[in-house]
Amino acid sequence: MSKAADSLHGKVVVITGAASGIGAATAVELHRRGALLVLVDCDAEPLAQIASKCGRDALSYVADVTSMEAMDAMVASALARFGRIDIVWANAGVAAFGPLAYTDPGAWRRCVDVNVFGVFNTVRAALPAVQAQRGYVAISASVSSFAHPPVMSAYAASKAAVEAMGNSWRLELHSHGVALGVIHAGWVSTPLVTEGALHPAFVRLRATMPGPMNKETSPEIVARAIADGMTCRARRIWVPGWLRILYGLRSLLHTRVFERELIRAAPEIEALYLEGLRAEGPLASTFGPRERERTLARLAAGADH
Repeated sequence: MSKAADSLHGKVVVITGAASGIGAATAVELHRRGALLVLVDCDAEPLAQIASKCGRDALSYVADVTSMEAMDAMVASALARFGRIDIVWANAGVAAFGPLAYTDPGAWRRCVDVNVFGVFNTVRAALPAVQAQRGYVAISASVSSFAHPPVMSAYAASKAAVEAMGNSWRLELHSHGVALGVIHAGWVSTPLVTEGALHPAFVRLRATMPGPMNKETSPEIVARAIADGMTCRARRIWVPGWLRILYGLRSLLHTRVFERELIRAAPEIEALYLEGLRAEGPLASTFGPRERERTLARLAAGADH
């Protein structure tokens, strides 16, 4: 085992959004490196499938990160099982898609609830245990935290908030011996991106982006980068690495020159969204299939009560 892998051996790592995408891939990678895992997601069946790949010691915990009480209970379960938490990664996230005038308000709010308050709840609940270990906090932002495309205002706003929270928390936690890393990933071949491709308007949006900015990275490559970042307690994790250059140019991204192609495409993107809205309804137009099913289930549960 290499030194990089060995440094995570025996570490207790909490991962939210662990049932799919980069959360699932990173869970498998961390297990390979000897970490002890607390896997959290709101989807029980796929979570159990990932947990089965992560050893008999892995703790699988079904919870919605938007509930502070649920996150407190999850941390209590993790401590009961392992006695400590060395790393917490607030990774759970959803995407909402649609123009301001037409997007479903509840869907917009849900995106912010999961991506912002979910991060806060996860880190806040785990923080005393992580501080006790002088551990590491990771939070998932995105290239969308500094590059803000049209019809993705909820996602961009939520990820910008995550980056800002991380920058603030890093300063607060330094004196407590806790390091914090913000993860900035571009397009990753995950269900979130695959479901986005079901929207013709989303496809048109991606067509505005030049080749390197439109290229997808596999979850396994992202997982290795995140595991390496946890190993060295990185301040920022870039996937792909060249995104750090784009980040350095962020002040230029919303100037007239750089926005020209997006402005030209925006009316067509809106027209395609409206076609979907008429055919499928607001939830189907704004959310991918998984989050739409979760929303309908929540609404049904609320009606039952």
